[in-house]
Amino acid sequence: MSAEDAFLAYLRTVGLEPLKPISLPEGKLVRYRGEGDKPGALNCYAVLHTHPEAWGAAGSWRTGARHTWREQGDRKRTSVELRVLRDQRRAAEQARMADEQRAHAEAQAKAARLWGLGKPATDAHPYSQRKQVHAYGLRQLGGRLMVPVRDAKGVLWSLQFIDADGTKRFLTGGRIQGCYCAIGAPRDVLLVCEGYATAATLFEATGHAVAAAFSANNLGRVAVALRVKFPQARIVICGDNDAHTPGNPGRTAAMAAAQAVGGLWVIPKFEEQGQ
Repeated sequence: MSAEDAFLAYLRTVGLEPLKPISLPEGKLVRYRGEGDKPGALNCYAVLHTHPEAWGAAGSWRTGARHTWREQGDRKRTSVELRVLRDQRRAAEQARMADEQRAHAEAQAKAARLWGLGKPATDAHPYSQRKQVHAYGLRQLGGRLMVPVRDAKGVLWSLQFIDADGTKRFLTGGRIQGCYCAIGAPRDVLLVCEGYATAATLFEATGHAVAAAFSANNLGRVAVALRVKFPQARIVICGDNDAHTPGNPGRTAAMAAAQAVGGLWVIPKFEEQGQ
């Protein structure tokens, strides 16, 4: 098996398998569509080196996943080889960051344009009706709700689109890490959760300001950004209870996020889980 075939096989094991065949030129960062990406989206990336030894790196801007692979071997590396490998890894990381910045900039420009074209959303949208929440600061373009994805300074970086049936998509290449959708005016307590509907529900139930981080993986980054912006606030992470998923990632991420900022964490308890 060639190094490229072995690397592609590894990508399958970590959920980064290309949906269409790709080739990996020596040392060149390649963008491609992976599992869960919408048609036309190139959210995944990979780079492969074969000299002085075979190694590769890959990830997804959509999920934030990042992985490295090295071909198994017991041969001891020479000092020259180690220096070459360090240079390769440094160059690969610089290429990844540059490509990510280009993708973020393109998505940011598109987000601003689409946001400007949208109209203030009303509570009549089927998603809002089904979830029984208000459209706080959302806009609508055609039949889709647009949820703003902003950083702690209020800069718009991307958009989340929600269809009438609840299907959710982000702009390809848009920045998500550390960004959120804010509801309410921050005071002494700040709540952080995953999705918009959960955030709207929490705001209506408690009156506290809420930040929707969009995913469990982003809870910690958003919590840290809010801690820097509001150092005296009490931060409460309102995680999802993924009781039927191995490891309960919603609970695990909520606990880690709360620990990172000296905050509290809570998750819902369902009747079937007992008292």
